[in-house]
Amino acid sequence: MARILESNCLCPSLKVVEAAVKVIRAGGVVVAPTDTLYGILADPFNPDAVRKVFSIKRRSPDKPLPLLLAETHYLFKVVKPNPLLWRLAQRFWPGGLTIVAEPADNLPEHMAKWGAIGVRLPDCYLTRLIARYSGGIVVGTSANLSGRENPNTVYIAYSQLGEAVDLYIDGGPTMKGDPSTVVSVVGGELELVREGVVGWREIVEAAGVNSPVNGSSE
Repeated sequence: MARILESNCLCPSLKVVEAAVKVIRAGGVVVAPTDTLYGILADPFNPDAVRKVFSIKRRSPDKPLPLLLAETHYLFKVVKPNPLLWRLAQRFWPGGLTIVAEPADNLPEHMAKWGAIGVRLPDCYLTRLIARYSGGIVVGTSANLSGRENPNTVYIAYSQLGEAVDLYIDGGPTMKGDPSTVVSVVGGELELVREGVVGWREIVEAAGVNSPVNGSSE
């Protein structure tokens, strides 16, 4: 049976963090709380781990996996920042805004082929500690089967993913209970990809742009 360990999100247990990091470094997957929903955490630079995440979620491999950062500067490893990204990051990070940007040069092929990558600095100290000691960046996709109920507790995540996950961390219900808002800043253009916990109007005001694209949710 998959292990379930308990840890407070704001004051994490070091033993739990160490257990999660050990799993991720070995190419496994961990389900842990973030500030929005429970997420599947894995090493994005390990192609076998990435394939495992796609398999667990039953997600199309053509859809990029969002990444969670330990600190803002780690984004340089995976995307090319532009002024619009910096404005939004300064206003909404740490928090519930995922920003999609152009991939950085020299990424592994399995990541570069996505064409664009979503990054976020979560407002959850537990998640950020796990990311920090796992290399600064982890996969951070929602811990559910694609299209199924959003997992705001570890039990919802477990009911969908079961024994396919190596380690579950129970931090209680998540603070937000809804997914992050996703926007694209590719090419310096602001586009709404998915509505979530951060309001679109607030994002547009912070971005200071005249003609944002209000895309459809997915």
